[in-house]
Amino acid sequence: MSIAEDAPPRKTGFRFERWAPLILLVGAFVIYVGIALATDQAQYLTFDNLIAILGRSIALGITAIGQTFVILVASIDLSVASLISATAVLASVVMDGSPAMIVPAVLAAVALGGVVGVTNGLVVSGLKVNPLIATLGMSLIIQGCLSAFVSNFAGEVPEAFQVFAYGEVGPFPLALLFLAAMAVIAWAVLKFTKFGSDMYAVGGNEEAARFAGIKTGRIVVLSHVICSVCAAIAGLYLASRLRSGAPWIGSDGVYDLESIAVVVIGGTVLAGGRGGIWGTMAGMLIFSLIDSVFNIAGVDSFAKQVLRGIIIVAAVAFYAIRSKRIVA
Repeated sequence: MSIAEDAPPRKTGFRFERWAPLILLVGAFVIYVGIALATDQAQYLTFDNLIAILGRSIALGITAIGQTFVILVASIDLSVASLISATAVLASVVMDGSPAMIVPAVLAAVALGGVVGVTNGLVVSGLKVNPLIATLGMSLIIQGCLSAFVSNFAGEVPEAFQVFAYGEVGPFPLALLFLAAMAVIAWAVLKFTKFGSDMYAVGGNEEAARFAGIKTGRIVVLSHVICSVCAAIAGLYLASRLRSGAPWIGSDGVYDLESIAVVVIGGTVLAGGRGGIWGTMAGMLIFSLIDSVFNIAGVDSFAKQVLRGIIIVAAVAFYAIRSKRIVA
């Protein structure tokens, strides 16, 4: 199975663009190992440290899975960061340190994600508002409401729910296994269900999909719902990790812009119709390894942002050039 699957089956044989995320991942890992050895910091190559690297990207990975769904239908979601903050605050306030309130808090957070997703989807598909504008507006609405009522940490997460972030199954963090399970479920949905094939059809050519009898509006709405619910789950994870909620948890562009970057680096095309979950997971790992390389090399935070930006632009340009050559 390739690391970044395209929906419609095509000619067999080696297709470089399908394997590009895996090639980039291997390259990033080789650089990581090389930098660690060159700087005489072999402790970064231990199993525990590699697991820790993965653990730092769990929330980003969960968010990116949802972002993959909307990008596959040629949409996008810039509201996920604000929604992460809102669901983290909502869940911690509802729990307020009580184990008995864990289930109501989780349901409330997921319901909020569902409402935001439905709203985004209807505005994009029904009112034909550009998804960048629609979801940016939703982000501002959420952040404004949140800032009006909360300015710092709010609520308290009971120890029973902190297991989500700090629990372990053998040598693996529970949250990492949860992320892996989400990725498998998302891959199965895209690979084996009619909804998944309809998503690729809508992203590839919405007009043709409509003529084929696909309810394109419903597909777009459901894709946004999945994205928002994934963001809500990421908010629950961060609330568990921080033991409380705060209005700034998802801010600074970490979970909206970076989740998009992870998806794109993983080979999912912004124009929709091509890509997949395993490519997104590869993109997440690439980001994690890049961050670790910068940390080992002692790169300061400002230079780190510049270098990450260059890498993202280079990756997108690489895929664009390859796509033009294939079409030609």
